[in-house]
Amino acid sequence: MQETPLPTNVPKIAIVTDSTSDLDPEMIKEFGIELLPLHVVYRDREYLDRVNISPDEVYDNMEIEVPTTSLPSPAEIANLFSRLKDAHVTHVLSMHISSGLSGTYETVCQVAQEYKEMLIEVLDSKSLSMGLGFPVLEAARELRRSMNFQVAVDVAKNVSRQTKMFFVLSTLEYLKRGGRIGYVSGTIGELLNIKPIITVNSEGKYITHAKVRGRDQSLKKLSEILAECTQGADYNVAVVHGGAEKEARNLWEKARQIPNVKELQFNQISPVMGVHTGPGLVGIIISTVIEPQF
Repeated sequence: MQETPLPTNVPKIAIVTDSTSDLDPEMIKEFGIELLPLHVVYRDREYLDRVNISPDEVYDNMEIEVPTTSLPSPAEIANLFSRLKDAHVTHVLSMHISSGLSGTYETVCQVAQEYKEMLIEVLDSKSLSMGLGFPVLEAARELRRSMNFQVAVDVAKNVSRQTKMFFVLSTLEYLKRGGRIGYVSGTIGELLNIKPIITVNSEGKYITHAKVRGRDQSLKKLSEILAECTQGADYNVAVVHGGAEKEARNLWEKARQIPNVKELQFNQISPVMGVHTGPGLVGIIISTVIEPQF
């Protein structure tokens, strides 16, 4: 029996994101997602985010030195796109940390213009952590189902629009130090032990969602927000932390009891994010489940 040759016009599609997406390494491997690492920069050395430095290494060294961060260089982005081109990739979905928090998105856009041989769709998640990770993951799942590039792009956009994130910090010191404070105010509040519940707005910048007094109350408020935001539909949820595993596990246990949470993940934030938050972050990302297009 003669085999039917494969059509030569079948697109070869790649998905790219950056290291702030907080995707589980096993999922990155399973779906073949390409990862652009940001950089953690010390006075005398530099590391690739999630490649050769861990979040705990950042926290453990903070009393000695608080590092800075930088985005992937144009050369690193070009190297990735060149590798994809050499592998005969025809279409690329590249989705990144909020442009309101990093220059990564703009730099990827600029480099992508040099690769006319591929159709590269660069998306601004207006978020970070699993607020970026969930749209990327669902796009990858859609590609596996349908192999339709435009449908996967639309899924990424739709999931991004229907994903919310909220987090609390031990202190605002690191956000202020790194210039990422956005619209969160708290200098006087910190003196009174006021803890803002932080989210991101439509610009992808940090804003205050609510204010409570004390660490225990801030974690209780996060639990209340989780319950409020998982009503009336099915949701995927991620509980994330930065050097606060025990407190985050308590919240994860509560999320396990919510019947319409279909997928529940537990992740530690990337070292780059830890530089800007300091130890003590606990967060929730809530994403409405969107039915497959096909």
